[in-house]
Amino acid sequence: MFALLPVSATPASAEVRFGDNVRIGGHDASNQRFDRRKRGVYHLYRGKPRNPGCSWRSDGRGGRVKICHLQRIERR
Repeated sequence: MFALLPVSATPASAEVRFGDNVRIGGHDASNQRFDRRKRGVYHLYRGKPRNPGCSWRSDGRGGRVKICHLQRIERR
C-alpha cells in the first residue's frame, strides 16, 4: 500500500522569475528574480501605507530582502 521513496540528502534550491506583464496589487513587478539569498516581501494596503515604496534590507543571514509597501490599485 505505501511506497517508500528515496530521500535526497541535498537541499532543494528554487528560483522565482517574474516575466513580462506581472502585476502585484496592480503594480508592475516584471523582470524580477528572487532566490534564497535575494528575497522579496510585498505588503499591500487598501489605504495609503505609512512608508510607501520599496527598499532593500539585510536579512541578517548574508542575503537581502526587497520590502515593498504598496497601495492596492482597484480595478473598476
